[in-house]
Amino acid sequence: MTNETLLLLIGAALGGLVQGIAGFAFGMVAMSLWAWGIEPRVATIMAVFGGLFGQALSAVTVRRRAPLAILLPFLAGGLLGVPLGLLALPLLDPVLFRFVLGAILVVFCPAMLLSDRMPKISGGGGAADAAAGVVGGLVCAVGGVPGVASSLWCTLRGYDKELARATIQNFNLAVLAGTFSVLLATGSVSGDMLPLFPLVALALVVPSLIGARIYTGLSAPAFRRVVLSLLLCSGLAMLAHSAQALLGQ
Repeated sequence: MTNETLLLLIGAALGGLVQGIAGFAFGMVAMSLWAWGIEPRVATIMAVFGGLFGQALSAVTVRRRAPLAILLPFLAGGLLGVPLGLLALPLLDPVLFRFVLGAILVVFCPAMLLSDRMPKISGGGGAADAAAGVVGGLVCAVGGVPGVASSLWCTLRGYDKELARATIQNFNLAVLAGTFSVLLATGSVSGDMLPLFPLVALALVVPSLIGARIYTGLSAPAFRRVVLSLLLCSGLAMLAHSAQALLGQ
């Protein structure tokens, strides 16, 4: 077994564990390891596939349903946001985009962690959910982090543990499926990557199931802290990577 294969397996396993607990963050966790030895093009596609496979697994093992009045506008917005993000990608600076998004998370998430009494966004109805979905799709296409927008929106809405998990899970599943379909249709998935897909899938199955068991034992406040902590870590990682790239330009 090569060092690259071992790194791929370890990253997939850790990403699967965290995604099983929180319902998102496979790519964030896996990429933090894969960046040390996996070709960026391969790592990006494996992150999308691993996140998609893990979400499909969670849909079977952690079955949660969200009201259609919430879920459908959110999903429609997300699926619209993905192609818009891909179209806008040549016009945007992905490094600067990640820096701004990371800064928002680093400022906002600690405040939400420290205060349970922050005002929740209750207005806007389906239109607001659809707008949040569009942002989530854009972030997925441009930044490669679909779970950031969906989990943050659920927290801002003040959803309870079950509703938040259901919304995050279904939204991420739909957006990742759309993104992976585009990758396949555009020929981004090359033949040399095919043997890696079953490796990633097998590596994340058991950790994902373990993570799902941990999730069921979390209280609502604990789940909220896990989500916000992961978002904060994601923001710090995006800030660090993008700042390094911007300084190097």
